[in-house]
Amino acid sequence: MQFELSDEEAMIRDTARKFAADRLAPLADALDRGEGRAAFLANLKALADNGFMALNVASAHGGSEAGTVAFALAIEELAYGCASTAVTTSVTNMVAEVIQAVGSEAQKQAYLPRIADGTYPAAGFCLTESGAGSDPSAIETRALRDGNGWRLSGEKLYITSGAYAGLFVVWALTDPAAAKGKGLSCFLVEAASDGLEIGKAERKMGQHGSATNVVHFKDCFVPAEALMGRENDGFRTAVAELAGGRIGVAALSLGIARAAMDQAKAYVRERRQFGQAIADFQGIQWMIADREVDMEAARLLILSAAARKDRGEPYAKQASMAKLFASEAAQRCTDCAIQLHGGAGYLADYGVERLARDARITRIYEGTSEVQRLIIARETMKDQAR
Repeated sequence: MQFELSDEEAMIRDTARKFAADRLAPLADALDRGEGRAAFLANLKALADNGFMALNVASAHGGSEAGTVAFALAIEELAYGCASTAVTTSVTNMVAEVIQAVGSEAQKQAYLPRIADGTYPAAGFCLTESGAGSDPSAIETRALRDGNGWRLSGEKLYITSGAYAGLFVVWALTDPAAAKGKGLSCFLVEAASDGLEIGKAERKMGQHGSATNVVHFKDCFVPAEALMGRENDGFRTAVAELAGGRIGVAALSLGIARAAMDQAKAYVRERRQFGQAIADFQGIQWMIADREVDMEAARLLILSAAARKDRGEPYAKQASMAKLFASEAAQRCTDCAIQLHGGAGYLADYGVERLARDARITRIYEGTSEVQRLIIARETMKDQAR
């Protein structure tokens, strides 16, 4: 197995690392306090200008054509500086990849360059509803034919970047008489469309810089050409793209974990008790060693899934394994970082409590840890049956 990065992958990683250090990390605390939105949006535009909003999109449509490994490396580095910016970037890339995978040539030409160059500050992935998320077949948002177009009615929940996304990919039921999961279709809906309304931003535990909104579709008209892919084939598209999104969440989780543990390692070198740095105590060293194993294992799982996707091989099981392990490792790492800081870790001034809050959602979005285990088991049993 080849573990070395290509020159392009290393360059993208290093560019993301520098950008995160120079522009994202200095803003992260302000975003956590609900401040700095203008600077946040400026950073998104700068990321687009540097090719980070369409990393796995063909250059013919404005993308960087860098691949999934490069995408994972970039998201990890951005999350090291600011999880809110990283998740916005990850979801925007996810939307771009949906369009590239199933969109018509006209749709690709119309929308991908505007995602890639930051004309749209971000893009939104409208799948989750009150009764549907990891199970897209339960979607109830309806799309009814109306002349030369469709009218969408329904409500989507927990939509990342809802407040400032310029474009949404929306799943809706187009054939309610079809078997479960067979009557879904996928639509491209611009934020300015009549009947699309953005609800208030949700108050969240963490990742405060990333807006999370309800998106309402109230008799929202879209033209016939807004249908993406084949009518009633949207379930397959949703399942496929969720797998790709899990690589992004896994990479984001690893970035948060690294940030927390780097801060903790610096702290234990400085903090002295009983006449020595607490880093010299074996108990502290073992805590650090266990978390290093967590992060290295997460990294290898992420890169394995990303490399399989780049090679065109099945990767759903590997993406779920990476997402499951990395998100739970981030929980362990951020909790450990707080413990290594002692009482200081509970204070906002040191930053690790923010990282713990930012990490908590990674075990939930793009499919909970429990759903990942179901997928892993299902795919494992399929392999056993062959």
